[in-house]
Amino acid sequence: MTSTKRLIPDTLMLEERAAHAINAMIGMADEDFGYIPFFAANFVKKPAVMTHGDWDYGSSHGRMIDGLVLARHMSGETFGQEIEERYRANLLTFFKEDGMSYRQINPTRSWEPNANLIDQRAVILSLTSWYMETGDPKVKEAADRHVAALKRIAVKERDVWYYPASEYKEGGWPSANAVQLRLAPDPAAFCGRLVMPLLKYHELTGNQDAFELCEFFTALIIERSGVFHADGSFNDALAYRSGHFHTRLGTLDAIARFGAFTGDAAKIAWVKKCYDWALTKCTTFGWTPGDLQEQAYEHETCSLVDLIATGITLAKSGYVEYWGVVERFLRNHLAESQLLDLSWVEHAEDKSHDIVGKCSCYKVAERTRGAFAGYSAPNDVVCDVIEGRGHINDLQLCCLGSGTRGLFMGWSNTITEKNGTISVNFLLNRGSKWLDVDSYLPHEGKVVLHVREDIPRLQIRIPEWAGFTKIRFRREFDGEVTEGRGNEESRWVNKQFLLLGPAKAGETITVTFPLSERRTLENAVGHTFETLWRGDDVVGITPKGKHKPMYSDRQVFDTAPMREGEYRRVDKEFVW
Repeated sequence: MTSTKRLIPDTLMLEERAAHAINAMIGMADEDFGYIPFFAANFVKKPAVMTHGDWDYGSSHGRMIDGLVLARHMSGETFGQEIEERYRANLLTFFKEDGMSYRQINPTRSWEPNANLIDQRAVILSLTSWYMETGDPKVKEAADRHVAALKRIAVKERDVWYYPASEYKEGGWPSANAVQLRLAPDPAAFCGRLVMPLLKYHELTGNQDAFELCEFFTALIIERSGVFHADGSFNDALAYRSGHFHTRLGTLDAIARFGAFTGDAAKIAWVKKCYDWALTKCTTFGWTPGDLQEQAYEHETCSLVDLIATGITLAKSGYVEYWGVVERFLRNHLAESQLLDLSWVEHAEDKSHDIVGKCSCYKVAERTRGAFAGYSAPNDVVCDVIEGRGHINDLQLCCLGSGTRGLFMGWSNTITEKNGTISVNFLLNRGSKWLDVDSYLPHEGKVVLHVREDIPRLQIRIPEWAGFTKIRFRREFDGEVTEGRGNEESRWVNKQFLLLGPAKAGETITVTFPLSERRTLENAVGHTFETLWRGDDVVGITPKGKHKPMYSDRQVFDTAPMREGEYRRVDKEFVW
């Protein structure tokens, strides 16, 4: 890894956001309870409180390990490694001889140990990232045993596999009758979402059990489950968790990846149909419903990250219009959902309010800074509407892990290479071995490319609102300057990319275009918001939030502010 400080635009840097996320992932560890992380936080209470829950084990540890691996890769930050090691050690203790990860007995809750099928997705996700990072054979052994267990306990029919209950126990499935009746509760939550980490584990190791699980779970979702209607809409029946968005969108992310991996255009087209329907229920800046019924008002950062990941796979598969869709999500609700200012949160300076194994009020604001909102409104970190379940929690650990993964997906796909072509897909600050991207957005319609090594073919995506007649580019190399325009012939490829052609190491290319300023009306389950846009950034929203307003403090200048800084460049990048 190399880096050099220079003046860069003081605009959104996803790698810096990842460093902030590490603070929360480490800070939420409960040192008085075996370093099990707290799951949720309520910022409205006085003092604010963090609470444990039944997700504390495989799910939370899996999310934190995965998030920390990705955040450290992005940022180079080493803070809190000793606590991360406790997370890793804890995770391995949750496995039983059958290869499944089990929830543990909690002193303040009444549940019994079980291998919850939702948890298993986070478990194999973390083992995959952990192995990708270290190549540790003990991690691969644990993952291989886990995948074998997931295959062994699946009910196998002619063309599909499924799990007949949400919880597996050491003695087997709770009811043989459930197997015989093919109950398969919520296949998206328990089977569909598993495809994503299982596929990556297969890619890394060649594990055939993982591939078979992907194949038969995908067939279950598309052909037999009824989770998605023929028009792509979500089935909102109670048995399908009322059309729960996170598990549906996570399933679309998984199947899109599997379709791309297997070269199955029909699967990609099926995902696109469902994805396009889902977008009609979301705002264009990234707020999503929680489900289609009583949790509709409870946006989860998890769902937004599923939208981001699915959109990226669709864009890479040729539906290039989704690059712009995803950039709006990254710049807006993902960035705004990260809790960097918690000065409005009251917390306790001692542990007098704490109940071991249940809750803590100790320095909540300090410990959770850098986390992502759990249930945000379109205009407020705190969702406190009169509809649905009202105010629940303001932070959930799953959203912290997912939010960090969302940062990584944006960062790792800003610049991509394929067959000698380097593509700048997101107009965000980013360094790489090929070139650095300086983004002056949203202040100026300007992106500067600093070429670091010879590139056979370079292209940059231009936002659809920028048109083409007023686009200019200026190339400087070895004292020579050439200029070009966006309305020249043979400049556009894949509808949205300006083809710059070969580029030389040491060359500087400046691309400029006019910024679009517009207003849109956004609907969020019956609530209407007027948003003011500058380019792809929301710079104002009405009505304003009441507790911790979003989009109300964004400042825009005619000239982008600059600062001394450096970009993170890694010798070998993770691909997720």
